[in-house]
Amino acid sequence: MNKISSYFSESYKELLEKVTWPTWAQLQQSTIIVLVATLIITLLVGVMDFASSSLLKAVYSLFK
Repeated sequence: MNKISSYFSESYKELLEKVTWPTWAQLQQSTIIVLVATLIITLLVGVMDFASSSLLKAVYSLFK
């Protein structure tokens, strides 16, 4: 039980004293970058899905 208490105590101390937390501006900037990257990747996957779907429909229509 003493080891568990020590673990939580040291973890709390590390979070308060050793971790460098981002500023509010850095956090906002990182969030915007992640959102923009997510939108770009989503659009790319959507375009690839549409292109592959169209291509497969064209190929399947040849064998009807």
